[in-house]
Amino acid sequence: MINVLNILGVVLLLSFLSSNEVMEYPKTKKEDINEKIFGKNIQDPYRWLEDFTDENVIEWVNEQNKFTNEFLENDYQKKIKKDLKDIWITEDISIPFRRGDKTFYFFSDGKKQQAVLMMEDCIKCDPEVILDPNEFSEDGTVSLSDISVSPNGEYLAFSLSDGGSDWKTWKVLDIKERKETDDLVRWSKFSYATWESDSSGFYYQKYQQPDEVLSDINRSPQLFFHRLGDKQDEDKLIYEDKENPDFSWSINVPEKGSYRILSIGEGTDERNFLYISLDGSSNFVPVIDKFEATYRFLGGNEDTLWFFSNLEASNGRILSLQIKDDGFIWNEVVQERKFPISGASVVGDKLIINYLEDTISRVEFFNLNGDFIKKLEFQEEGTLSGFSGKLGKRHSFFQFSNFINPQSIYELDLDSLEFKLYWKNKIKNLVIENYETKLNFYESKDGTKIPIHLAYDKSINITSDTPVLLYGYGGFNIPILPNFSKKFYMWIKSGGVLAITNLRGGSEYGDKWHEEGMLLNKQNVFDDFAYAAKYLHSLNIGSPETTASMGGSNGGLLVAATMLQYPELFRVVIPQVGVLDMLRFHKFTIGWAWESDYGEPEKEKDFLNLLSYSPYHNIKDDFCYPTTLITTSSRDDRVVPAHSYKFAARLQEKQSCDNPILLRVESRAGHGAGTSKDKQIDEIADIFGYALKVITGK
Repeated sequence: MINVLNILGVVLLLSFLSSNEVMEYPKTKKEDINEKIFGKNIQDPYRWLEDFTDENVIEWVNEQNKFTNEFLENDYQKKIKKDLKDIWITEDISIPFRRGDKTFYFFSDGKKQQAVLMMEDCIKCDPEVILDPNEFSEDGTVSLSDISVSPNGEYLAFSLSDGGSDWKTWKVLDIKERKETDDLVRWSKFSYATWESDSSGFYYQKYQQPDEVLSDINRSPQLFFHRLGDKQDEDKLIYEDKENPDFSWSINVPEKGSYRILSIGEGTDERNFLYISLDGSSNFVPVIDKFEATYRFLGGNEDTLWFFSNLEASNGRILSLQIKDDGFIWNEVVQERKFPISGASVVGDKLIINYLEDTISRVEFFNLNGDFIKKLEFQEEGTLSGFSGKLGKRHSFFQFSNFINPQSIYELDLDSLEFKLYWKNKIKNLVIENYETKLNFYESKDGTKIPIHLAYDKSINITSDTPVLLYGYGGFNIPILPNFSKKFYMWIKSGGVLAITNLRGGSEYGDKWHEEGMLLNKQNVFDDFAYAAKYLHSLNIGSPETTASMGGSNGGLLVAATMLQYPELFRVVIPQVGVLDMLRFHKFTIGWAWESDYGEPEKEKDFLNLLSYSPYHNIKDDFCYPTTLITTSSRDDRVVPAHSYKFAARLQEKQSCDNPILLRVESRAGHGAGTSKDKQIDEIADIFGYALKVITGK
């Protein structure tokens, strides 16, 4: 029997009209919303899409997805999906960590939707599964968000995320009994579980239950202590500040001594207050009580605490804090260097510092007094990470990776500082020698030299016809470092060049690099990205007809803003879960916290700067923009999907040529973390398959 409803749906889809005469997009309602803000007339005709859980918006999203799906299926997509399914079936583990004699790590065989948590009960014991997130839901969309093992190794606190949401529900597993306890902690967000030293319970950050879970603003968090066996309403309030609702909390518990270190931050600003409880109570003494620098706790014993800090050191340095009866004494342990510190840890009786030298990791060992011991003698170039552990321990683990080398994990002997291979990830049919990665530099608009990494198959002849994927981020002091990903490998495997540029706004060259790409300097980031494309094209590494740009979150803002300013440089643009309405980003969930990087829309100077590049507000009338595939998730409660909805609607309205403007909305997913295997494969195949089809015309 013919499905009449399906036929009617297709007819309606094809008959929808818009102001665009070139391509008929699904009809989108417009409203007459005009506001005068700081002398500027601001039109916001698609504000109704901000209510993204409303039935009318959901219906609109469904029509957009139907329209988009008509474009996505092609031979490239099918091949990429098949290849991804093959290479995903790979045994892989996370960097292990130890509690006592127990070793923990995540393991994936590529067949299940989520990786499972493994434990080796002793150094030579066989591994066993102690937590399987695939049992949380049938489709793998309820994911394991965070874990924390108690100091005695007897309990595991773990948090669940439903459909990709940032909201966490904490539970506890009795490891010996392999049984969940009755402990349950709800409405936690942007929080870890920090165990008390006696394993009696853990600290966590909690917000008030919102009226609208996915969109309400999150402010005024509280720091609680949950004692094992208690109900959540019995949890002890450790700290709050009702007069400063934008402050947030984290707490550290040294392995020795009765000190508790409270870090107080504001938004995404990494500067923090530092308070210390000397007796383990909730009576905290201020040590640093102004936002002058970052103080990141590394470890501590009975009378000394170690911190990373950028106080008067934009590349970072290591400080110690001695606690004496008559007060606190700060000492410099390792001074600032030419290149920034990307990570530091206190493990065993060593201080391990990971420096970034032109985006490449260089690791050095020091004693706890700051005396240099030696460099890590590692031959390959890329990213080294890990090096976690506890004081007094003899072993640690670290990982190596770059754009063509899958992750290799090594066990480090902290006495001899020698290391041995612990695990090597092997991707099916990947012959590393067939690929090449190299680091180049180019000049941005103002002459600043910017690093750019290239990766490609050696066998291809790179010309102006070669597909190029240009990727960047450029914000929030976050570096984009050489790491292997199956997603990027698929682009290279499909015959394209991968180009990843280290834009200002990140931390690749310390705080100065970040500051040159934030607030009133944000335009530098868009220029850096555009000049990366110009640099590649000048070398005949692709051309404007073969270049796709892609970025997520702040990177979604990057590629959208750059497309609007430099549309002639790109064939395909892929903004993912992007921040795209820069005048209203602060009105949803945790968006207000980004004002430290973007500025405050309520202040005139910041408002005018934000307006100058806000993607939603800078779309020209009747202009031909590159083919654009906008992706988001219906349950993203960090960068709410309304950003993408409004941008897609307005871009569809203004587009004056037949380059499609498409919106792909994933259901039962959030900002990216914890996304199931199948959803990851589908998204990569859709995005890259469509981009290659557009670029090649096949």
